[in-house]
Amino acid sequence: MPLTPLDIHNKEFSKSFRGYDEDEVNEFLDQVIKDYEIIIRDKKELEERIKDLEERLSRYNNIEETLNKSIVVAQEAAEEVKSSAQKEAKLIIREAEKNADRIVNEALSKARKIALEIEDLKKQSKVFRNRFRMLIEAQLEMVDSKDWDQLMEFDIDATELKSLEEDEEVQFSTQK
Repeated sequence: MPLTPLDIHNKEFSKSFRGYDEDEVNEFLDQVIKDYEIIIRDKKELEERIKDLEERLSRYNNIEETLNKSIVVAQEAAEEVKSSAQKEAKLIIREAEKNADRIVNEALSKARKIALEIEDLKKQSKVFRNRFRMLIEAQLEMVDSKDWDQLMEFDIDATELKSLEEDEEVQFSTQK
């Protein structure tokens, strides 16, 4: 068991005939006691300081551990968010590609339909043009025919027509 200042103070030495000077020994012992008390007090303070620092270190270790766990959780959450965002982006791209394909197919279908309609209209236009040409040519032939000239040569007197009409009416009424 270590010595305490009280142990040093209470220590009694036996006296011998030619021994040390008692006052000198007592002064030295008083000095040792003071120094020993200072060392013990310093030791206590240092132990308390060590205890305080160990507690703080423990708290800092806990904080560090918590922070490390938080960082790991944050990294995992970030990876999960990143993964989720990539999946969602892929889905959006796939959906956009489907829509683009559908739009392109619809546009091609409409373009084909319009091209067919244009071809049909061209054919109809040619048929109409040919028929219209034939009609105009037929009309021109009629205008150029000799029948018109013969009609112009008829010279009928209006009084003759009237008497012819009256004769026909009389004949018609007698037949009834």
